[in-house]
Order: sequence, then C-alpha cells, then structure tokens
Amino acid sequence: MLPKLSLILGGASSGKSAFAESLVVNTGAPRVYLATAQAFDDEMRVKVAAHLAQRGTNWRTVETPLNTAEDLRQIMEAEVVLLDCATMWLSNHLLAESDLQAETDRLMDALATCKGRVVVVSNEVGLDVVPDNKLARRFRDAQGQLNQTIAAQADLAVLVVAGLPMVLKGDLP
Repeated sequence: MLPKLSLILGGASSGKSAFAESLVVNTGAPRVYLATAQAFDDEMRVKVAAHLAQRGTNWRTVETPLNTAEDLRQIMEAEVVLLDCATMWLSNHLLAESDLQAETDRLMDALATCKGRVVVVSNEVGLDVVPDNKLARRFRDAQGQLNQTIAAQADLAVLVVAGLPMVLKGDLP
C-alpha cells in the first residue's frame, strides 16, 4: 500500500513525474493532481498540455502555484494526491518574495495533516555545478533544504534516474 507521504526526486526529465503518476494510479483511489507550475510562455503551455494529455481525464486537477497548503487541507481521506512539483512551488514563493521558512512550515504541516495519501515530486538540484549568481545559489540551497525536510517526514523516498527508481527510504508498494 502507498504510504501517507512519499517523495519522488530526480533531475529534469528523469522520469520522476511519470513514476510518481504510476504510484498514484496503481492505488486505484480517486486521484488529485496539485499543479504548481505557472505557464507564462508558449513552451510551458505546451509542456502543461502534454502533462494533462498524458494523465488523461481520471484526475481532478487543482492549480496551486502558491496556496498548496490550503489545497492539501481540502483533500478527502479516500483521495491520493500527486503534488507536482515542490520545485515549482519553491520557485513561485522565491519569486513572490514570500517568507520561505513560514511557507515551508505551512506546507509541512499540511502534508502531515492531509487526510489523503500524498506523493510529492521534486527536483534534485544538488548534483549540478555551483550556480554563478546569487539568486540561483539561493534557490539551490533552499531546494536542497526543502527536499531534506520533506524526506525526513516521508515514509517513502525514491530517486529516479534515467526512468529507473532507486529507493532511498521505505519500501515500494
């Protein structure tokens, strides 16, 4: 059985979202997709449309670029949530100049108290080169901390590389 909180990590285009989707689909439970991305350009609009087409119509989609904690509180016990992704959520808050610690605390509380099971997708950005500018370094450090915080609370943590899952914590259902 899928645990209460799972974290699926990976690099860009690693297969992490597809793997996370398969975990949710395999539960057979009603599915909720919490979408944190914002489509500000044509490239992103195409990517969002492709993700929607890939998922199909058996998902309830909630666009939640900033208010994810509130949306998690609306989840029913029978539902399974795919939060895709924590990286875009963090970027949105960083660019909005939110208090990152306060927002992270709200998110972690919502994850802990969510009535349904949650699968969080997030990018592993710590394997790359050191960014050449202050904002990018701040993002990388904040993302690393967010991933560690979610992983500490998660029952299952998986790193996906080249479409292959490597279990870091817990057991696959």
